[in-house]
Order: sequence, then structure tokens, then C-alpha cells
Amino acid sequence: MSSLFNLLTTFLLLSTFVSLNLLSSALLINPAAGSRSLLRVVDGAGNQPGFAVDLNVTNFDQAFKDATTTYAIVEFFAHWCPACRNYKPQYEKVARLFNGANAAHPGIIFMTRVDCADTINTKLCDKFSVTHYPSLYWGPPSKFVGGGWDGKDEKSEIRFIDDGRTADRLLKWINSQLGSSYKLEDEKHENDHVTHSNVSDPGQIAQAVYDVEEATIIAFDMIIENQMVKPESRGTLIKFMQLMVSHHPSRRCRRGTADILVNFDDLYLSKKHGLLDKFGICGKEAPRGYWTFCRGSTNDTRGFSCGLWVLLHSISVRVEDGESQMAFTTTCDFIHQFFNCEECSEHFYNMCSRVSTPFSSKREYVLWLWTAHNEVNKRLKNTEESLKTSDPKFPKTIWPIKRLCPTCYNNHNQNEESSSIDWNHDEVFKFLSSYYGNKLVSLYKENDEEQIQIKNNAVSEQVLQSTNALVVPAGAALAIAAASCLFGALAWFWRSRQKNRKPRRS
Repeated sequence: MSSLFNLLTTFLLLSTFVSLNLLSSALLINPAAGSRSLLRVVDGAGNQPGFAVDLNVTNFDQAFKDATTTYAIVEFFAHWCPACRNYKPQYEKVARLFNGANAAHPGIIFMTRVDCADTINTKLCDKFSVTHYPSLYWGPPSKFVGGGWDGKDEKSEIRFIDDGRTADRLLKWINSQLGSSYKLEDEKHENDHVTHSNVSDPGQIAQAVYDVEEATIIAFDMIIENQMVKPESRGTLIKFMQLMVSHHPSRRCRRGTADILVNFDDLYLSKKHGLLDKFGICGKEAPRGYWTFCRGSTNDTRGFSCGLWVLLHSISVRVEDGESQMAFTTTCDFIHQFFNCEECSEHFYNMCSRVSTPFSSKREYVLWLWTAHNEVNKRLKNTEESLKTSDPKFPKTIWPIKRLCPTCYNNHNQNEESSSIDWNHDEVFKFLSSYYGNKLVSLYKENDEEQIQIKNNAVSEQVLQSTNALVVPAGAALAIAAASCLFGALAWFWRSRQKNRKPRRS
């Protein structure tokens, strides 16, 4: 009996040891699940996740690879540091302007934070020579990828922010770098004092690939929500999706569209559109929530229509010569049958109907779409000016403007404001092919496995922040449960033994 008791005791101790080791492994794998989550429970503040994005060594490089902004700021801090805790609200006031779906100035600065008190980030913080907290660094996102800072390289594009101890001072420093006049009170779409440069800066088109994804998602959301797929329009939708699978500039959208096409008969959007949620026209990782290149200065300008035009242009420059006529007819039918603005779709289809000779080359289709877009701009310009509904920062104009493509103009005395322009169509085609081709996707980088890992990390962190729960592997949970059961068995065995034990004689 004694040997059985000793055996059970030994097994219980071993099980408890394994459980604690597995639990420790969980904390090492995800330090946020340990000290920081427990700290949140202890302080009882109930703070919600902020606007600044929390990074660690596992997702630092990938986050900056995928950043679509021109600049980035990293705050290196320590969660135990009282000055850091006091500074967080100041940093968040500025981050609110640039991060998130309701950012007043999205697409400009990616604001992040790294906790150097988490041992997993020690080497990362050492690479940036962090000696005190908080420390702020500024630079293009790409320079943070695999990068560092030691203060000795004068040519480094990463800079130490030496005056950002309050929200006002940090924003003043930012304004001095950008020549801007942002204010802490700025709200979404209330930035008329800012003149965006995406009309005249050829590099800004790289931001538009995310707007193309946004426009694609919105377009298909409208099709689903309004149950627009009928037996007579089903073929048009399938053809346009086939065009997207081959020539959409976003790999996410190509894959998402392909998944839907494979399952189209089962989904049949007009009857089972709820099943589409598990697919997504651009997958599940496409960023959502705001416009960058296509953002207007007011809430009801640009946006979706701009993104849709960029999508059509980007497809046109990617088709082969033999596909040009098919791409033309498919696009015309898609806009006519699925674009919710009835007047707009009728105008577009009328332009399509005026084409009498089939296209035999990509060049012909690209130039036709460009001509059609300028015709729409000219018509809307007159209408919006008379009704005073135009975007004051982005009035409709003939395009491309001379600053973007001076060689597109045969007469160098002319510009986009001229009543009649003598175009160099060879140069226009060359410009469009580059602008909506390589330049559009120049910032678009994607590694599927890393994207999935980043998403999983983000979901895990959100669970921790929302529940303050300690997340452990399933093995650890089972071991802990087994140890608990064994402890109960041991207690029962001990009580039984004590109950049956004969009293000692005196």
C-alpha cells in the first residue's frame, strides 16, 4: 500500500513539473501573454488598445515591408517605466492622426511601438542603440527592415527624434520635416488646409494598389448586398472575374477571385451570397478602412470611383494583344450591369457603343479607356463647377497633367488646361503602361506564409488585450488538467487510508 502511495506521489510531481514547463514555454513563446498581460490585470486600468501599432521582433521587419506610408515612427519604451506610461497618451494623440480607419491623415506616417522590457526584443532594441526610454526614431519604413541606428552614420535615413516629449512638440517636429501644418484637433476628412501631392507626384501611384483592393471589395460587396447577379448577368460577372484572376494588380485579389470562381456554382451569389464570407474577393488579409491615393478632401468625393478607374486602367495595361477586345466588351458589360450609379453606367456604355471597329492590340484598348476617362472628367468638371460640388483639392482635369508627362504633349506650349491638346499617343501609351503597371505595384510586396503568421500574431494579441487572459498551448492545458485529476485521486486515496487506519494502542 505504501509503495502504491509513493508511486502515485511521484507521478503527480512529474505531471506538475511537465505542466509548469509547458506553461513556461508558453510565456517564452509569447511574452505578451505573461508579464504584460498580467500587468494589465494588476493595474486594473482597463485601457483599450491604442492607435499606435505594437510590434515585436517576430513581426517588426514584415510590418515595415508591408507599410504603405511614406514615413514611420518607432517608439522604443519599457512597460515598467513610469515616464513611458505617462508619455503613452501623448504619443497616442499623434498616432490618432495617422493610424487607423478614422485617421485624419492616413497613408503618411506609420506609428509603432516596441517594448524593450520584453526580453524577446532585447537584440532589436540593441540594434537601435536604445539607452533610455522612451526613444523615438523616424525614417522611411523600408529603412527599418533589417536596419538599425547607432548615431554615427550621418547618411542614415533613420533619424533620432530629439524633441517629442509631448504631443504638441512631436507634432511640431513632424510638421517641420514635412512642411505641413497638421493639428492635434484634425479629424477625418477635415484637412482642407493640406494639399496632397498624388496628382503631380508619379511615385504616389504606388499607394493606389491598396485603393484598388478596397474598390474591388466594395464593388463586389454592393453586388452581393443588392443581389445583382441574375441569370442574364451571371455570365458577365464570371467573365470579369476571369479577367481579374489573370490581370488584377493585387495578388490577394487574384487568389481570392480564383477561389470564388472555383466554388461559384455552389455559392451562386444571388441565392447563397452569405457563403461568400468565408472566401472574400481579395482574401482575408487585404487592409480595409481608408483611402490613400484616392482619398478626397471631403468625405463624399473621390474614393470608390477613383479606385475603380485605377482598377480598370491597371487591367488594361496587363492584357495581351489578343485579349484586348474581350477585355473591352467584358469591362463595358460589367460597368453597365453592375455599377450602381445608373447615369454613370449609361454614359460609360454609350462610349462603349460608339466603338465600331474591334480592338486588335492592347495599345488600342489602353488609349480608348484613357480617352473615355478624360471624356468623363471633362463632362463632370463642367457639371460640378456649375453645381459647386467638386472637390476643392482635386478638381476634375484632363489627364495626365503636364508635370506628370511632359512628353505626352506634342505642343510644349499646351497643358492640361488647354481647350484642345495635341497628344503624342506613343508617349501617352508608354506613360500609362508604366504608371498603371510597374509603378502601381512597386510597393506591393507579399509573402503568404509571413502574412498568415502576422495575422495570427495580431489575433492572439487582440485576444490578450480584450480578455487579459493567459494563453497557453493545448498540451499545457491538458497536463494541468491531468495533474489536477491526479491530485484529487491522491487526496481520495490518502483520506481512505487514514479512515481505515487502526488506532495505535497505548
